[in-house]
Amino acid sequence: MIRTIRAPASGLLVSAAALMAAVPSLAAEMEARSRIESVTVYPDAATVTRLAEIDLPAGATSLVFRDLPNTIDPSSLRVEGAADGALSIGSVEARVAPAIAPQPDTEVEAKLKTLRAERDAQQAVAEALDAKKAMISRFGQSGPDALSPDSKAVDIDKWTAAWDAVGRGLAKVGDDLRIARAALRDLDEQIRGLEQARQRPQPQNGPRRIVSVELEAAAALKGRVTLTYRVAAAGWKPLYDAKLDTGGKGRAPSVELVRRASITQRTGEDWSGVSVSVSTVQARRGVQPPDMHTQRLAFWEPPPPVTRGQVMRKEAAANAIADETARLSPAAPAAPAPMQEAVEQQASLESSSFQASFRVPGNVDIPSDGAAHQLRIGSRKMEPQLSARSVPALDPTAYLTARIKHDEEAPLLPGEVSIHRDGMYVGNGRLSFVASGDSADLSFGADDRIKVERAPVSRKENEPTWFGQTKTEIREFKTTVRNLHDFPMRVNVIDQIPISENAAIVIEQLPATTQPTEKIVADKRGVMGWTYEMKPNDAKEIRLAYRMKWPADRDVVFQRIPNGSAPLTQ
Repeated sequence: MIRTIRAPASGLLVSAAALMAAVPSLAAEMEARSRIESVTVYPDAATVTRLAEIDLPAGATSLVFRDLPNTIDPSSLRVEGAADGALSIGSVEARVAPAIAPQPDTEVEAKLKTLRAERDAQQAVAEALDAKKAMISRFGQSGPDALSPDSKAVDIDKWTAAWDAVGRGLAKVGDDLRIARAALRDLDEQIRGLEQARQRPQPQNGPRRIVSVELEAAAALKGRVTLTYRVAAAGWKPLYDAKLDTGGKGRAPSVELVRRASITQRTGEDWSGVSVSVSTVQARRGVQPPDMHTQRLAFWEPPPPVTRGQVMRKEAAANAIADETARLSPAAPAAPAPMQEAVEQQASLESSSFQASFRVPGNVDIPSDGAAHQLRIGSRKMEPQLSARSVPALDPTAYLTARIKHDEEAPLLPGEVSIHRDGMYVGNGRLSFVASGDSADLSFGADDRIKVERAPVSRKENEPTWFGQTKTEIREFKTTVRNLHDFPMRVNVIDQIPISENAAIVIEQLPATTQPTEKIVADKRGVMGWTYEMKPNDAKEIRLAYRMKWPADRDVVFQRIPNGSAPLTQ
């Protein structure tokens, strides 16, 4: 605050130096010459750390970081520092710098001016040559008497020399004129190209962020200040390479699971030569569960009916108001919609037991162009449990499956998997979320040496009689499995019987059914499995039989229930 200085009683004026001394000194502003040191990328955001080397004088200094992305979350700004002397960090202020309008390119304008001057000069040369050519042509069209200085006819022995002189003149002028016109065309093309480039809309620099950090130094010092902030428009998604070695004589099978991170960013600043880490934390997810409110069940009350007279009265009132408004302000333009203040999206960091960070070795470059950059972040070899799995009711093919146990601290996030078997690319799959300590199944394509066949054995229906008004249907299937490998193989067969949630529909599993090893597969009711350790050239037979009963006056239909969840029926 500026303090008021009163003049002494003697009436002498206070000097300008005394007035300046009475005003407290303001903090000097210093531009921060910073660079991005490290970036931590989350699946839905990124945290950027900038480093600035400082050489501060004694007293207060305002360190200004300019040209930062506008997507910065102001609440995420953090400042840290270290110096060879006493240094204190005060307030941190973030503000938005307006967009910079594109300025005309002075170099292009100067080039255009030069080219247009050259064209004018070349055009004058071409016009002079055209006039010279026209004059020679007129001389060539004159008679022999006009070529003589005294208007007498030229001797016939001089006609040849005159013709040669006119021809040489026209040829020379033609060559000069051709060169001049070619130069004009070149100049026109250059001018046209520059004018088109000038007319193209130049990219406008959007609004940027400016961050000011107030520093206080007891004495002159040197140190470093780091500015950390979180930005949107960046993220990564996991990709995997699953490489199965089925093994052989004296060699156990193995699976190598390679983790990759596909990073994209459009933050408005390039990450050049930075240390990059990827984290499994969902940075922009909420920090607490939603609030559950009391739910009440009440009888539905229909809205009161609206009569035709009420509708007509409302329409008449609305029309009267509109007419009066038009009469009072007939030429008034429509009022624009009220402006709403832009609300910057806020986000919070969520921590849980399933989080980890992977630091990419070395420094990498990731420009702000939205292109995907794949980085390898780790790999691990595991000993799988191989089996062949088949769902013969839908597809008789047996698929080679490897079950792996994930015992790393970092979970496996959902992502695409590139499948390789014994060095051959098989296809793409998808991996669901796998927490530490859980198991996951990876499919590696068809196993043609496991033969599976499913066939209906019988289907019996009874028609209702006067004594029984219930319809009954019995179905029985037989599935045959053969292991044609020359080594033992675990085979898993999945099948099902329908379920009912209506007391009037009864479904019974019959004793002819082969006892399943898994009565419920993956928590899906009615889905069961049979698992066998089959020797080479071994065969197994699986029977599945069930009875269905329902009232004869009702029709039934099979419904596919996704994810094993069945809706309640009335």
